[in-house]
Amino acid sequence: MAVPLGAFIAVSAVLFFIGTAGVLVRRNAVVILMSVELMLNATNLALVAFSRRYSSIDERGSVFVVFVFVVAAAEVAVGLAIVLSAYRNRPTVDVDEIRQLKG
Repeated sequence: MAVPLGAFIAVSAVLFFIGTAGVLVRRNAVVILMSVELMLNATNLALVAFSRRYSSIDERGSVFVVFVFVVAAAEVAVGLAIVLSAYRNRPTVDVDEIRQLKG
């Protein structure tokens, strides 16, 4: 018995909105980065679900997933470098505190 496409999209939408709420509500920079990763993974789930459903021969959705993984890895590396650099200047990961470093 195959799982319907709507179930995958519903799970993807729930994960995406949880990630969006995490970005909008939280003040911790590391939690915000994790929420962005959750949003990217929700997008990956939707891409793979549509790819499996609508193009059984051509796997373009899976290729896009690889690109999203590469972008996510680069985002994590750059984001954590920025957080660590800001933490060295002022020992906090609170986004409001880091915003005061703007000068």
